[in-house]
Amino acid sequence: MFTSILVNAIRMGTIFLFGCIGEIFTEKAGHLNLGIPGIMCIGATGGAVAISLFGANVSSPLLVFLSILFAMIFSALAGLLYTFLTVTLQANQNVTGLTLTTFGVGFMKFFSKRIYDQKLFVSLSPAFQNLFGLKDSSNPFVQIFLSHGILVYIAVIIAIVSSWFLNKSRSGLYLRSIGESPATADAVGINVSLYKYIFITLGSAIAGLGGLYYIMDRSSGTQIAEAAIDSFGWMSVALVIASMWKPMLAAVGSIVFGGLSILDAMLKTLSLSQQKIFAIFPYLLTVLVLVLSSVLKNKNTQPPAHLGLPYYREDR
Repeated sequence: MFTSILVNAIRMGTIFLFGCIGEIFTEKAGHLNLGIPGIMCIGATGGAVAISLFGANVSSPLLVFLSILFAMIFSALAGLLYTFLTVTLQANQNVTGLTLTTFGVGFMKFFSKRIYDQKLFVSLSPAFQNLFGLKDSSNPFVQIFLSHGILVYIAVIIAIVSSWFLNKSRSGLYLRSIGESPATADAVGINVSLYKYIFITLGSAIAGLGGLYYIMDRSSGTQIAEAAIDSFGWMSVALVIASMWKPMLAAVGSIVFGGLSILDAMLKTLSLSQQKIFAIFPYLLTVLVLVLSSVLKNKNTQPPAHLGLPYYREDR
């Protein structure tokens, strides 16, 4: 029972992890992007476009690669639009992000009805779901660590690399300094606008993979549900707070969020009202982390100091 819950928590949590890591990069650059749910929808649409365009003409491994590439390109373009509006044109970050979410959901709804071929998506789904071919093993170790699809392992690799980059690399230090004080970073010669463009766009590309993962792994290609991806996107933003802007904590937190998301469905012995209680636990956990971080006032648990604030170079 425990192994089954953990395996499913890891798989469900991967959706949150992609969105969370993408938003961490964005917030480390000093921008609050509430467009992550829409960007995840756009990423899912990009992957679906690749499958529809090339599904009948290329092998499954190549098609998996193309769908991942298209998902990242589509979501990166959405992130680039957000960056242009909020960095170059100094548009309000909250309004821009919410508008992008509305657009992304509508974008996916419009295109999914025109490109979705259920037989094609269902036939490709196993290529996403089981990288090592050990999905049906009864060994708990194999089930937990070696029974997942390619995107699960990509998410773990991204979390590890992101943690190293933000904490150990010079470019990561520059990025964190921009989120804390862009004027200071600018004064020492760091190209603030360039860093914002690069890492907000990169964060969007990573977040977009969460949408692709949902339609090809979690739903097994049987449905493209923009409403579900939208809700996962909002929980991914909440996970950024719960993980205190740390990629490795986000990896652990994503499993917790994933477990709480599927636990109600797995505990069939509970009444419907009791099952639904588990759905609010991720939000309660986020509030608890916010309260604790505010009380402790530890700098390592606080958001970037310049988060959500526009930077005017002329004011430095």
